[in-house]
This record gives sequence, C-alpha cells and structure tokens, in this order.
Amino acid sequence: MTFLGTGTSVGVPMIGCPCPVCTSSDPRNRRTRSSLYLSTPEVNVLVDTGPDLREQALRERLTTVDHVLYTHDHVDHIVGFDEIRAFCWRREDPMPLHGSPHTLATLERMFPWAFGNTARNYVRPDPRPFHDFEAIHLGKLTAQPFPVVHGASPTHGFLFTLPDGERVAYAPDVKTFPPESLGILHNVDLLIIDALRPDPHPTHQSLDEALALADSLAPARTALTHLTHDLDFATTSTKLPANTFLATDGLTLTFPS
Repeated sequence: MTFLGTGTSVGVPMIGCPCPVCTSSDPRNRRTRSSLYLSTPEVNVLVDTGPDLREQALRERLTTVDHVLYTHDHVDHIVGFDEIRAFCWRREDPMPLHGSPHTLATLERMFPWAFGNTARNYVRPDPRPFHDFEAIHLGKLTAQPFPVVHGASPTHGFLFTLPDGERVAYAPDVKTFPPESLGILHNVDLLIIDALRPDPHPTHQSLDEALALADSLAPARTALTHLTHDLDFATTSTKLPANTFLATDGLTLTFPS
C-alpha cells in the first residue's frame, strides 16, 4: 500500500507561501493531493484521481490500475481523471470506476467526452455505483465503503480487508463519523484518517480530533493524512502517541505488517 499523496486540497508547499514548512528542505514536508494505491498479486487499486496523479504515478513507476475507487467528488480528488487514460491503454476492457451515485454523476457531468465513448484514446469508464457498507470484492481484496460527514457532498471512507485478513480503514476527508460507520472501525490494523491542521476546521478533523478518534477506536496503528502546511513533519512527529505517525508521499507499507 503506497501513499501517493498526503496533502490537503492546495498541496504543500502552497503557492506563494514563505512559511517554514512550505520552504522546508525536508522532503517529508512535500505533500501532493491525497490518494492511495493498493497492490496485491491479483489486483491494483487506485483510490481517487487527484490533480497530481500524473506526477504521483511517474514517481512511483505505476504501470497498472485495475480499479478506481472514489471517496467523493471534490476537485482535489477527481480532476486527475484524464490521467487514467494511460492505464486504459494497457487494458482491453473498460476501467471500473467505483463511487457513490452522486460522485459518478459528477464525473460524467465534468468529463462527458469519456462516458459513452469506446474509442481507445479515451478513458472508457465502466461506472459501478456502490451503496453504504456494501462490500466491493476485488479478487481477495475487499473494500467496504462507509459514509462520513464532510461538507455538502456525499463522502465515503473505505474499510479494506486485505488478502491476509488485516483490516485497513481509509478516511482522508472527514469531520465526523455516523455511529454506523464508527461501529465497523474498532480495532483495525491500520487507521488512516484526516488530521488537517492543529486548529479546528468546519469540514475536516483537526489534529486533536483525529488523535481523540484514534484513541477511541484503538487501532493497532494510526496514520494521519490530508495535511496542511501547519504541520511540520519533524516537529509534529515528536508529539504523537505511540503507533501514530504522519503519512508521507511515497510511503509504502507491506502487509502482513
């Protein structure tokens, strides 16, 4: 599992910002827009297609995507849609796109040239709407979408059950969790959650909110993502609880851990 990006919607460094994190020489403070890539012997799964997808794919030398999962339809999670053409050229069948009905409708509205067109130089999507808590079986990898509260757009996280049975929860954009979603997230092997910045935000968890949530859910490990320039990697890392860490672009975790 590779963190393709761990940054907020404007990325880090932020355009025009002279702050210590944006001007840092520490590569761990460079954060492209949040995205995740999971690879098993059977299947390669991309979560979200943000504006930095081309850069991320080249950096990680990605060559294959078998399925794309979408958390929601905000710009920083979908506007790299056109970049998946490169992965479509390597396959004969259309690319399965898994998202809520709302997110898939947004993609079709924003990229009408792709939908319904079977030419090989287009994305050729295969939209597959999912519903809350309905398992998506991708070989021996299972993705279970769960709803979260994040602004006005319907937004989901995913609970991944890996081929060896380990469970990884991914919720990069979230302010609060409905009780039904919290109910499936206790004692996961890895919890990856939004921890935008130290100060409160109306649609994202703050660092303290993320840490409190992790404490209540008791995962084996917690990774914090969707980070702003308010969080310096080295300084913040010294203040985190045991088994909790800031995710960084390019970080790859291998399971079983």
